[in-house]
Amino acid sequence: MVQRDSSTPLYGIAVAAQLSGVPEASLRLFEAKGLLTPSRSDGGTRRYSDDDVERLRRVTDLRSEGVNLAGIRRVLELEDENADLRDELAGEQDSAAGP
Repeated sequence: MVQRDSSTPLYGIAVAAQLSGVPEASLRLFEAKGLLTPSRSDGGTRRYSDDDVERLRRVTDLRSEGVNLAGIRRVLELEDENADLRDELAGEQDSAAGP
């Protein structure tokens, strides 16, 4: 069986909306506000990955906590930056440990 990567774009907007519990119009709004960037097919159709669906769930969690869209964008940016720094640090630690 072939394993897929969580970043592989698989779902159309209707399926992503169903999986995340977010209306399609909200998905379009979130994209317009820069909260997520789904892949596009050659024909321009949005394609969402499991990572995108998880990010949508994070957006809805933050909205339910009363955070506005600008605040959500900033929280997501900081979380992404934090994850990048953790990955960088882990890579440095791996290379320092040697073979």
